[in-house]
Order: sequence, then C-alpha cells, then structure tokens
Amino acid sequence: MSSDTPKATTSDTANPDTAPSTLRRIAIGVEYNGAAFHGWQRQTKPAVATVQMALEEALCTVADQKITLICAGRTDAGVHATGQVAHFEVSNVRELKAWTMGVNSLLPSAIRVVWAKEVDTEFHARFSATARRYQYWIHNAAVRPGIFSSLMTHFSKPLNESLMHQAAQALVGEQDFTSFRAIACESKTAMRNVHAVSVKRYGERVCIEIEANAFLLHMVRNIAGTLMTVGTEKQPVNWVETLLAAKNRALAAATAKPDGLYLMEVTYPAHFDLPASERSLF
Repeated sequence: MSSDTPKATTSDTANPDTAPSTLRRIAIGVEYNGAAFHGWQRQTKPAVATVQMALEEALCTVADQKITLICAGRTDAGVHATGQVAHFEVSNVRELKAWTMGVNSLLPSAIRVVWAKEVDTEFHARFSATARRYQYWIHNAAVRPGIFSSLMTHFSKPLNESLMHQAAQALVGEQDFTSFRAIACESKTAMRNVHAVSVKRYGERVCIEIEANAFLLHMVRNIAGTLMTVGTEKQPVNWVETLLAAKNRALAAATAKPDGLYLMEVTYPAHFDLPASERSLF
C-alpha cells in the first residue's frame, strides 16, 4: 500500500446498513382458518401451502431478511386457530405495527397476526408454554350446514352431550394417552396432563373443550371421535377409562375430521405479559 493511501476512518467503516445489529426476539399472536392450508408446518416435498410458509414469506418481506418462525403447537391440515403463538428473531429494526399491519397486508385473508410484542430471549413459543386449550365444534343436526362448511364437523345422529361430558372426565390428570395418539406420532412419551375437559351443547352445536400441558399427534381428534361414539350410546360412559387402561390405539374410535378443531389459547407464565389472543367463536 502506498504511503499516500488514506487510512480508513470510523465513519468510513461503520455503515449502518452493514454493521451487525442486536437480534431482537418478537412474539406474535396468530389466528387462521386452516381449511385451505396443509397444516402449520412448512413443507418442501412436495411444496404445498402452509400457514408457516405464508407467514414467513410476509415477515421476510417486512424484515428484509430471512425469518424462521417457531410456534407453540403445530396444527394439522384443515385445523384452525384463534390463539396460536409464535416467535422469531430479527436484526433489522421495525415498529411493532409493522409486524401486524404491515405483515397482514401481505398475507392471504385466512391468516392474520393479531398482536406483536418484543420479548426477552428466555421466551420460547413452544417450551415456555404451560398449557394449550383446544375446542372441537360439532354441528349436530340432520342437515349438513352450508354456512359452517369447513368450520365445524357435521354429525347427523343425535348426540347425548351429558354422557360425553361424563365420559370425558376420565381424561383428567397425568396419564398415558397411547390409545389417543396417532401411529405416526413421534413423541418420546405418551404421558400428558389434561387439566380440564368439558362437553357443552349450544342448540345444534356441541363443543368439546380440553386443556392440557401439551398434546400428542391427533390426540384431540381421536378423543373427539371416541366421545362422539359415547354420545350415540354405542359405547358406555366408562369406555374412555377402559381405553386409557388398554393403551391400544386400535381399540378407540376413528379419528374425527379436522374441520371443527381450533387452537384457542396458549398459556405462558405471567411475567412474559403477553396480550390475550382468544376470540369468541360462533
């Protein structure tokens, strides 16, 4: 280098567009109608429309960098959510409204970010969660509904919701849910802790609500199928208890359709101070 070559100065090298920035962790609340999507998780083989894919593409555009989302619970194809929670890390600074209004302007109408908040790095959408709450909605009438198509499961035979509720109480507590897990479930253990479960009727609609620390693959839909069988009085109230003891998926009822399943709420320790996500249904 020649002696008259100017030396680099701080102002020359500290380009704000290229200098490293501190990563920020952003949590978001998401709701979606899952009817048109192949579940939450991004899929590449084959490449199909998923909620994660749509969100990440919109977030990448707003952030002007690659974004990877981690969610509280991956939902199946056709399953909906009013209270999904996810987080991502980003270095480029944006106002919080950019992660809601800006992202929503780029999303399909079936997906919306309802809130965004910067959180400490100790927050993890999946591992910080202490509970998940689902609702499974059944349209219980002879005629299949038009307005609730893909939003509720249709069941034409009369259901006795009182018997379903009684049977469901056997699910409460920490126990082995092998009889209610999908064969493809990759969880290392079938032990789960169900905090509460109820079955209520609202006219022609029956709602199964269940909260647990976590869920196995297809667990809620398998429980719903079994409870509907009890509701038709084809099986007794104590059948659920018998199935739990048997630890055999083949003995339980068929998996219920995804149409009526909603992830309603994910619970976190109070110190994270996350906004409420749940919206009322129907």
